[in-house]
Amino acid sequence: MSHGPDAPESERTASSDSSADDDESRRATENDVEEGAGGVGEKTDDVDDGAGGVAERADDAAGATGDGDSNDDGPMPDVPDPESEESDVPEDVQKYARFTKMDGAQYDRVNEFLRDRTYITAREWAIARLCSDFRTETGVEMTKIGENLPELVPFMTDTYTPQAVNQARSSFEDKVRTAGATFLYGAMCDFFTAEELDDVMYESTEVAKFLLEVEGVDLSVEDELEAEERISSVMREVREASEELREQADEE
Repeated sequence: MSHGPDAPESERTASSDSSADDDESRRATENDVEEGAGGVGEKTDDVDDGAGGVAERADDAAGATGDGDSNDDGPMPDVPDPESEESDVPEDVQKYARFTKMDGAQYDRVNEFLRDRTYITAREWAIARLCSDFRTETGVEMTKIGENLPELVPFMTDTYTPQAVNQARSSFEDKVRTAGATFLYGAMCDFFTAEELDDVMYESTEVAKFLLEVEGVDLSVEDELEAEERISSVMREVREASEELREQADEE
């Protein structure tokens, strides 16, 4: 029976009411089915739980094939491929163990320690050491250092360009030269007494030895005593030379 636009209004109204009733009855039936079975979502969960779970089975498949939706052998997103990592990281980088004692250390904590006791930053410290260790007959392997920086130093999290590596190395060198000039002037200008200068040297030596030990350098007691004696000997010569210079200046 037709209920088109030309049908009497009473028939169209009755048809509309009938359709509304049918829709309401259908929705009520669907709700009853969902409630009686725990809902469509819950039924899916029940099926998943009883059969090991669709999601779990998909994960299992992904673990076996590398992709839950296909048999592609590619790695899962955001999951590194062990074989790829091994092939990308040079062998000497994999074996490098200079900073293993710093595993778990945070850059900010290392930087704070150095800032309190030296002029250098954690970045400059790490890269200066790497430039010494990865020096060849033709120069420093800055590209290798920069590309593998997170693998070489635990508290470094970003890769560096060769230019950034060179900048950090240059900054380290400039600061050492500046600190050396500052220290020698302090030693030669008669500002410190001999005893005070010995204290300065002792504190400086202790910090330097600690950094070496953290880098993995095994210092024996004999090596420490020998190093301290060489430093003391040099400082005695510095004091004597500075006294001679001051005396000559006074005479003139």
